[in-house]
Amino acid sequence: MINITFPDGAVRQYEKGISALDIAKSISEGLARKVLAASVNGQVWDASRSINEDSSLKLLTWTDPEGKNTFWHSSAHLMAEAVEALYPGVKFWVGPALDNGFYYDMDLGDRKMAEEDLLALEKKMNELAKKNSEYKRQEISKPEAIQYFNEKNDAYKLDLLQGLFDGEITFYTQGGFTDLCRGPHIPHTGFIKAIKLTNIAGAYWKGDEKNKMLTRLYGVTFPSQKELDEHLLMLEEAKKRDHRKLGKELGIYTMDDDVGQGLIMWMPNGTVIIEELEKLAKETELEAGYKRVVTPHIAKENMYITSGHLPYYADSMYPPMEIDGERYYLKSMNCPHHHKIYAAEPKSYRDLPYRLAEYGTVYRYEQSGELFGLMRVRCLHMNDAHIYCTKEQFNDEFRAVNDMYLKYFKIFGIDKYVMRLSLHSPDKLGIKYVNEPELWKETETMVRNVLTESNIPFVEVKDEAAFYGPKIDVQIYSAIGREFTLATNQVDFSQGRSFKLEYTAHDNKAETPLIIHRAPLGTHERFIGFLLEQYAGKFPVWLAPIQVKILPISDKFQDYGKTVSQKLKKADIRAEVDDRNEKIGKKIRDTELLKIPYMLVIGEKEMNEGKVAVRRQGKGDLGVMDLDEFVEKIKTEIRDRSSEELAAAK
Repeated sequence: MINITFPDGAVRQYEKGISALDIAKSISEGLARKVLAASVNGQVWDASRSINEDSSLKLLTWTDPEGKNTFWHSSAHLMAEAVEALYPGVKFWVGPALDNGFYYDMDLGDRKMAEEDLLALEKKMNELAKKNSEYKRQEISKPEAIQYFNEKNDAYKLDLLQGLFDGEITFYTQGGFTDLCRGPHIPHTGFIKAIKLTNIAGAYWKGDEKNKMLTRLYGVTFPSQKELDEHLLMLEEAKKRDHRKLGKELGIYTMDDDVGQGLIMWMPNGTVIIEELEKLAKETELEAGYKRVVTPHIAKENMYITSGHLPYYADSMYPPMEIDGERYYLKSMNCPHHHKIYAAEPKSYRDLPYRLAEYGTVYRYEQSGELFGLMRVRCLHMNDAHIYCTKEQFNDEFRAVNDMYLKYFKIFGIDKYVMRLSLHSPDKLGIKYVNEPELWKETETMVRNVLTESNIPFVEVKDEAAFYGPKIDVQIYSAIGREFTLATNQVDFSQGRSFKLEYTAHDNKAETPLIIHRAPLGTHERFIGFLLEQYAGKFPVWLAPIQVKILPISDKFQDYGKTVSQKLKKADIRAEVDDRNEKIGKKIRDTELLKIPYMLVIGEKEMNEGKVAVRRQGKGDLGVMDLDEFVEKIKTEIRDRSSEELAAAK
């Protein structure tokens, strides 16, 4: 007999060799019908796999992220089976689960797959799913695996096998399809009730643009048609909020091949948003005691060797430039420059905490296949800062950074978020992480304590820390539930020593400060991309590039329109006059499409009485107001950074 410990702490005995699915059946048949996989001693397993020793067990269903992941990975195999049936001889690379669905990269040879082919593939997948084919796991030796894929003439799977060894190779078979896979998988294909293939794209093999372009087929599946229908409605809403679409329609940013991939050019409307975000950050940081600095866009190689970024980070940096016999790199991070500023003048304990802030421009070489609108770019403008403090000051400083996050969340209407506490992996000390085991334990405990004491929701993730210390990655969710990685708050116990940073302590001895790396608003690029989706392009008044559009009902009132515009501009309100020779109905419709918060309609009555007829984006006619009254109203809205738009967007 073996002991099985459940999540609630209960312990039950079962015969050795029992599966998680059989355990579920012993509890209730209803539960067993929902089990997709199992977490056994913290590892996700097939629900049908035998358990042969005392173990902790969590039964995973659709409501568990690991259950969904298993469901979608199994669906990728089902899709591959359908593709192989309709495209004999196809070769497969990898088919992972995603946050919402799955994809599989494949080589179709000389054949092409078009959108109109997806219905036939969906039909085949549904047909195969109804067979309730079991996902069968088989441990196999490396020679047998090589022989199998040699016979299939599949160079892609043979390439994957090069990095695997006997004892760690498994095949999974469902129906007539067998694949190299570590698993896990759902019990059988019958769980997959609703299927939608969503997109066809190209993807370079291994993400390297020098390699062959493969076909990437995306899909999503659900345990019921109702859930799929709800998901597709959400996707339609997401298309309307796509930051790339809105960015073009609203004149926020542009890109050009002559400038280069992943290099954003901010148009006048986008630049207004940038300036407002910087204004918010500068006000907040000034109040919090930060000092602003500016650093160059390039630096010598030696500085990045000192920081530890070279050679380990070289793949994410642009190649060096040779100048006067020296190698220079485009700046890929601001921290080494800030360390040099700290070191430029002697410091004592009285100078700490010492806080340096910069909206710094950095350059990172992302693979072309990974570039995506504003979300993955090669030039970033980062809301960066570094805090140099003593251990005694750390808790207060780290907590203050987290409080800054919470302040921003309130301003931007971010009500769903989670902090990911990224920890090191002890077996990678000296390889991926600075080899200071005691400092790792100490600083990880310090960060954990701050989060716990502040009642901030967080999850812990191993082996995702920075090389110099633990960090928090901030995950936020937009109004339609899409997850974004916003920013980071990191502890650094290494670079202070690398750069010989010191302060004179109370006892006149030289000490090395702890360093906190933080970026609460992330980068302009990613954060504005998030805001476009969050607000569906309907920015709150304080952020809107154009806050007021003045709409004369005929040419006779153009001069009054200019008078209104001048008064608004003197009050620092961004306003424009629509002086086109168009009917007022069209002017109103066009202004609605541009998502401008306020429209002021003016005619003879308004001109004679010094008033304006006010319309609000999404609310319609608000009635006639004295111009001075309107100016005070909008100034208050801008000053308070209020956000009526978010409620409307949701």
